[in-house]
Amino acid sequence: MIVPNATGASSDVLGRIVATQLAIEFGQQVVVDNRPGAGSVIGTEMVAKSAPDGYTLVVIYTSHTTNASLQKLPYDPVADFAPITMFTSAPLVLIVPGSSNTLTVKDLIAAGKAQSLVYGSAGIGSGGHLAGELFRITSGISATHVPYKGAAPASIDVAGGQLQFQFASQITIQPLLAGKRVRMLAVTSAKRASSLPDVPSLAESGLAGYEELNWFGMAAPARTPPAVIAKLNAATVKSLHLPDVSAKLTAEGSEIVANSPQQFTEFLRRDVARWATVIKTAGVKL
Repeated sequence: MIVPNATGASSDVLGRIVATQLAIEFGQQVVVDNRPGAGSVIGTEMVAKSAPDGYTLVVIYTSHTTNASLQKLPYDPVADFAPITMFTSAPLVLIVPGSSNTLTVKDLIAAGKAQSLVYGSAGIGSGGHLAGELFRITSGISATHVPYKGAAPASIDVAGGQLQFQFASQITIQPLLAGKRVRMLAVTSAKRASSLPDVPSLAESGLAGYEELNWFGMAAPARTPPAVIAKLNAATVKSLHLPDVSAKLTAEGSEIVANSPQQFTEFLRRDVARWATVIKTAGVKL
């Protein structure tokens, strides 16, 4: 199992949880091999060019579809892979300073139409950046993006009032929420998140069709036999639904997806096309 990120990254943690269960299911060791670099491209390319026999897999995540429009890839993110299943998905959370008078998404949009706002993210092309650009485009506000070296430093500047808003993960903002230093306005999933039932979605807050998810899944090289993909899918889906595994994965706001190879493939196609439009419209460049 190739993880195209360093040890300790979310993709690595999820991959190792699944790898452990697959080893039990198949009765043989599953080796996790971290191959970070180039925004996940180095490790992912290795798998795209591996033998399609089901013995080399890759953990893919949100950047797999956004990279297609951010850089020239040595592979096709859909055609060169046989998707197995999506592990989990989790929305980002739209936050504002806890001391601000911005209480709703409508308040933030009104402020962004009256004057230019400033928002931060973990970097250019990150999930938080693209969520912010999608928000700017769909709401019609004026906003300037400031890239940080990580989501946490940006969240601290939201709490301090240097930034007017940010799209961040639930786990990143948890310490600031506890101290009421930031306020949640909405989640980026199409519907309310089960972990935050009292927080509305952006779609129900007036931005119909808005959706941005941090997702993780697994794929094999293209032309891997369908029977092998089906066997890997069944074992992975079974593993994801084990009580102790699902408890670990949902503890930080994620939701188990465990879909079929066909559903995952269609999702990848839609996601590549959707982000291509957003990235082109916003003029995002690495």
